Amino acid sequence: MSETSLWRRIKQKPAQPGGNILLSMEPHPVQTVLYKWLEADLHGKSSDTANKASGENFDQSPLRRTFKSKVLAHYPQNIEWNPFDQDAVNMLCMPKGLSFRTQADNRDPQLHSFIITREDGSRTYGFVLTFYEEVTSKQICTAMQTLYQMHNAEQYSSVCASSSCSMDSLASSIDEGDATSLAKLQRYNSYDISRDTLYVSKCICLITPLPFMQACKKFLVQLYKAVTSQQPPPLPLESYIHNILYEVPLPPPGRSLKFYGVYEPIICQRPGPNELPLSDYPLREVFELLGLENLVQVFTCVLLEMQILLYSQDYQRLMTVAEGITTLLFPFQWQHVYVPILPASLLHFLDAPVPYLMGLQSKEGTDRSKLELPQEANLCFVDIDNHFIELPEEFPQFPNKLEFIQEISEVLLQFGIPPEGNLHCSDSATKLKNLVLSDLVNDKKNGNIPGNALNMYELLKGNETIARLQALAKRTGVTMEKMTITAPLAEKEKDMKLQCEEVELRDYKLNVQLREVFANRFTQLFADYEAFVIQAAPDLESWLTNREQMQNFDKASFLSDQPEPYLPFLSHFIETQMFATFIDNKIISQWEEKDPFLRVFDSRIEKIRLYNVRAPALRTSNYQKCSTLKEAAQSIEQRLMKIDHTAIHPHLLDMKIGQGKYEQGFFPKLQSDVLATGPTNNNRWASRSATTQRRKDRLRQHSEHIGLDNDLREKYMQEARSLGKNLRQPKLSDLSPAVIAQTNSKFVEGLLKECRMKTKRMLVEKMGHEAVELGHGEANITGLEENTLIASLCDLLERIWSHGLQVKQGKSALWSHLLQYQEREEKQEHSAESPVAVGTERRKSDTGITLPTLRVSLIQDMRHVQNMSEIKTDVGRARAWIRLSLEKKLLSQHLKQLLSNQPLAKKLYKRYAFLRCEEEREQFLYHLLSLNAVDYFCFTSVFTTIVIPYRAVIIPIKKLSNAITTSNPWICVSGELGDTGVMQIPKNLLEMTFECQNLGKLTTVQIGHDNSGLLAKWLVDCVMVRNEITGHTYKFPCGRWLGKGVDDGSLERILIGELVSSTSDEELGKQCRTPPQQKSPTTARRLSITSLTGKNTKPNAGQIQEGIGEAVNNIVKHFHKPEKERGSLTILLCGENGLVAALEQVFHHGFKSARIFHKNVFIWDFIEKAVAYFETSDQIGDNEEALLLQRSSCKTFCHYVNAINTAPRNIGKDGKFQILVCLGTRDHLLPQWIPLLAECPLITRMYEENALLRDRMTVNSLIRVLQTLQDFNIVLEGSLIKGVDV
Repeated sequence: MSETSLWRRIKQKPAQPGGNILLSMEPHPVQTVLYKWLEADLHGKSSDTANKASGENFDQSPLRRTFKSKVLAHYPQNIEWNPFDQDAVNMLCMPKGLSFRTQADNRDPQLHSFIITREDGSRTYGFVLTFYEEVTSKQICTAMQTLYQMHNAEQYSSVCASSSCSMDSLASSIDEGDATSLAKLQRYNSYDISRDTLYVSKCICLITPLPFMQACKKFLVQLYKAVTSQQPPPLPLESYIHNILYEVPLPPPGRSLKFYGVYEPIICQRPGPNELPLSDYPLREVFELLGLENLVQVFTCVLLEMQILLYSQDYQRLMTVAEGITTLLFPFQWQHVYVPILPASLLHFLDAPVPYLMGLQSKEGTDRSKLELPQEANLCFVDIDNHFIELPEEFPQFPNKLEFIQEISEVLLQFGIPPEGNLHCSDSATKLKNLVLSDLVNDKKNGNIPGNALNMYELLKGNETIARLQALAKRTGVTMEKMTITAPLAEKEKDMKLQCEEVELRDYKLNVQLREVFANRFTQLFADYEAFVIQAAPDLESWLTNREQMQNFDKASFLSDQPEPYLPFLSHFIETQMFATFIDNKIISQWEEKDPFLRVFDSRIEKIRLYNVRAPALRTSNYQKCSTLKEAAQSIEQRLMKIDHTAIHPHLLDMKIGQGKYEQGFFPKLQSDVLATGPTNNNRWASRSATTQRRKDRLRQHSEHIGLDNDLREKYMQEARSLGKNLRQPKLSDLSPAVIAQTNSKFVEGLLKECRMKTKRMLVEKMGHEAVELGHGEANITGLEENTLIASLCDLLERIWSHGLQVKQGKSALWSHLLQYQEREEKQEHSAESPVAVGTERRKSDTGITLPTLRVSLIQDMRHVQNMSEIKTDVGRARAWIRLSLEKKLLSQHLKQLLSNQPLAKKLYKRYAFLRCEEEREQFLYHLLSLNAVDYFCFTSVFTTIVIPYRAVIIPIKKLSNAITTSNPWICVSGELGDTGVMQIPKNLLEMTFECQNLGKLTTVQIGHDNSGLLAKWLVDCVMVRNEITGHTYKFPCGRWLGKGVDDGSLERILIGELVSSTSDEELGKQCRTPPQQKSPTTARRLSITSLTGKNTKPNAGQIQEGIGEAVNNIVKHFHKPEKERGSLTILLCGENGLVAALEQVFHHGFKSARIFHKNVFIWDFIEKAVAYFETSDQIGDNEEALLLQRSSCKTFCHYVNAINTAPRNIGKDGKFQILVCLGTRDHLLPQWIPLLAECPLITRMYEENALLRDRMTVNSLIRVLQTLQDFNIVLEGSLIKGVDV
């Protein structure tokens, strides 16, 4: 492998950032590598050998191949706080490796930067200038020519037949202007030692603790100019490098500093303690490359911690976009894998089943469709060069997105940047910049030209490429007038310099204003966050020890305080690791120095409070613009205009005579002894600040938690800070199989931990108050939160199924696995003789009538999802299947069954994959099993428009009546989303199946018959209805007769449903059976009215009053919940302990219900008599001085009762009383009607003296209790009052 070398230096922390790397090449190692190539080819070794040597294959011409690079030198050798990671630096300086060029190729110098994130989250920045140096070794040149001869012979023999076609394809890959003649083509793809000059890549790099991009870029460009200039630099290069390493301090916060490059001074600045943290990457470029709309979408994906993959040919673009977007996250910080430039040798990291933000270099001409990514279910793919993004299927939008985009547009337009982006403009700008750099070599001015805004047309005077450049300029909208080429003048140079400084200043101002707009959004969204932070621990030690068990943030209360439109985004965001870390930092700040980001953010919130005195109105979703743009731009302008500090000038060093000799175009070998250490006493900034910093660090370490063992404390800190993180940062340097295996086991461990956390959170939230009483933390879960948690569970399962895939198929790894499982199972089914379907037999009960058990089948659940035409994608199908399995409490069982097919798992997954780690897989399935403890409706409530098959069974009480009725029975099933309408039950059958659009959770069943035939009377125990897809079974207890002249004479009844818990098939069978007769329906409260046996115990007056209070209280609580969380109001009104039942108890207390001639007397009889009394007393005239209000109440009461009596329904007397109570509650009339009935003279005839209705105090308190319902808008389910027209 052709070896490179790299030279770098890192400076003491307080001094100006820097480490300097030089990548170059040494003849002998390269020669051996070239010979290895020859050997591999001659001995017919596999192309794997070639791949290992080069990262490329033999199909490419030798000049297009890349070779292995190495670090040549770095200064200083090491720094205690920042050890030199040689492999990582080598890999990131030359991510593709070393490359060769000839004089015919483009050899423009290229600038790019990179970042190394250590395991503890600290970052180091690198700034790299890559250039080409002439190869002086004859052996290497000869080896290259030999490689070419072999390559051409091979190519000729393989494509001899289709030479014309290969010529065409080759021509298309060359610049149009050059692809004219065959001779040129052959020359392009060849190397002739006698004619061509060979060049090899080399780079110099600065490594810094802070991202001073502009300053480092200028320093490197000046260093490069010094090497390529015809005149030697004023001082040896060692002087400049020693100066920046040891004599240039970091500017103090809020100050600017001037230091000296080879030719010009360079200025850098740092924000003050209350300003946004340092960010030197130009956001202008990010907005130009992506466009505003795209950027906001990508930004939202980053906030929600999805997988973000940036894609571009240009390394610097990858870095600029990654740094730009993460900068905008303030006050939050990206907590997961962050590799803006992913070296070719680390592509396996795209397999990481964790959130990541990575950048991948695209090869020229590679189409996106050819890029195979391990997982795409939760991927945000950003094609920077083509101005194009692919987003995950479903994610919430950023709050106030349109107003937010509008505000950013205004800032961009002030700086002349189109919000839709300006891809072509920035493209040409890059090309022009490269052209300038290449001509610096021959400018005969020692490179002493101002930076970015060079007059390119002067430089290119007489250059043959000017015509093409003019065409390019025309295409990108540069006007021709500006292209006149004139002789350079001193005044012009001065103007250009000012212009350049102006452009830089504008970039700085734009950067800070855009960041202020983003920071302001978070300040507004989280202005009250502190109120919801739970400070539970007395000291840091106990907090760190119990971090995992503690709830740090009251999520439910926070969300209930937010405007409705913000909830979809916020409910997802507060579940992220970046938010958890932010809250952890807030809690830790009680005992430790505040995190700098948190300090700045809190001071901004403080300012809002001072200026705004937050009004409750701020809880609305009104958009508030940023008001600090002007002052933010002014502070940065003042710093750059008025320099606060100037560093020591570069000076001659005590160097050996004769060394450091200048040779144009070649980077000299530097004297390492003078660069190894800095001066001992003359660096007044560095030495002072370094020692004070070290003293501070030591003191802090000693003073903190004296009682806590240091190693233990470190362990707790790491765990607390990385809680929920799957993997901190991949180590770039060591790529041995052992390290890769260890990384993978970290992934596996992280996935398991995340699964444990997610399932625990889903359980705790769902179990609500019961869980709180058991000491599990937060109280309740909103429907919205539940959806968020389930969506994040779907995402986790997709990431688990994507880990360690052999070959990717489709966008959803889980669905792909399911499909292959289905295919295998169905083949086996066909090949085997058709087995008897499991579970089709019925379990006989006493009556012989039950629901047949529902067969548990993974494949059947897949078919249900496959039949849903609403879902168009594999990711959508996988999510629907997860939701369905979760609702059926079969998720763990199904996945266990899927993974039990080991040959399939081995075929699909590599050995290290999570799904093939037996112990972790078992634990994972166990965690999922715990979710069976609670009921989810995550499938039913999301897919509301699908058609669902239902099965209904009517269970009669056989011992007391006929099992079959001769009349024509009918049924109508209602749910939260609609009803079936009246359906006739086939004669002599007690079971029916029907299909209709999803009814949601079932609430009521209306059942009745037409009273025809001899055996018309029918005693129904209950009705069972089951959703055949989800398996949810509802029981609708009845326990009453249907028939004329029996019970209350009802031919139809409204039954209220309750969900039957489906713990297992066996138990479900038992629950479906008719209960023993003496226990007859628990909800047959109506049996206590006239009672089948008359033996029921009656509640006393105190219990009845308590029951009324509880029923009303439940309705009040219902309306105080957010709308999406409310349950069924029908159950609160008509259910077992509902308002109707409670009022029935009141009316039954002391009721003279003795049978008169064996005829039962019902409450409705009393109501009808009261109506007759009110109507006749009105007709007779006013015997008493009745109030006008009382008169209108009487009128309304009579109107309602008559409407119920004349309704075209065969409802019995108890059913009519239920309708009256429901209507009275809806129209807030009950408090007026109760006193009317209590004061009616009939009451003395029909009620005992001790009856509750005859006690004035009880009646008054009853009225007061019912008045608490006056404020609520009560909407009744249609089935309750069908046909009653009031």
